[in-house]
Parts: sequence; C-alpha cells; structure tokens
Amino acid sequence: MSLVRIGMSVAGVVGLLAAALAGATIWLLLTDPVTVADAVSEQDVTPFVRQLADVLYQAIRQLARYL
Repeated sequence: MSLVRIGMSVAGVVGLLAAALAGATIWLLLTDPVTVADAVSEQDVTPFVRQLADVLYQAIRQLARYL
C-alpha cells in the first residue's frame, strides 16, 4: 500500500469524523439550545461534550439497531 493511499484513507476517516461531529453539534443546537447556550455563556464545555457524546451514542445505537 502506497503512502498516498494511506494518506487518502486517513483523510477520509478524519473527514467522516468531522462530518459526524458537525452534524451532531447542529442536531444538539436545534434540539437542546439551552445546553449549548449555557456552555457558551459559562465557558464550560463539559455539559456540551456530555450531551454531544450522548447524541453520537444514540445515533450509533439506532444505526446498529437498524442494521
């Protein structure tokens, strides 16, 4: 496997992770804006990260249930 193929694979994985994180952030902003506003105003991202992890976990769980 050449270095170019490995680089493209890593770039693809990073892109997919970034897209999933962006989608979950937008979903959380639309469904639970209070948590996002509190995290921004208090400059404490712990509740936001916790909710974001929960959103991603629920999405993966539903996807696994579907498959």
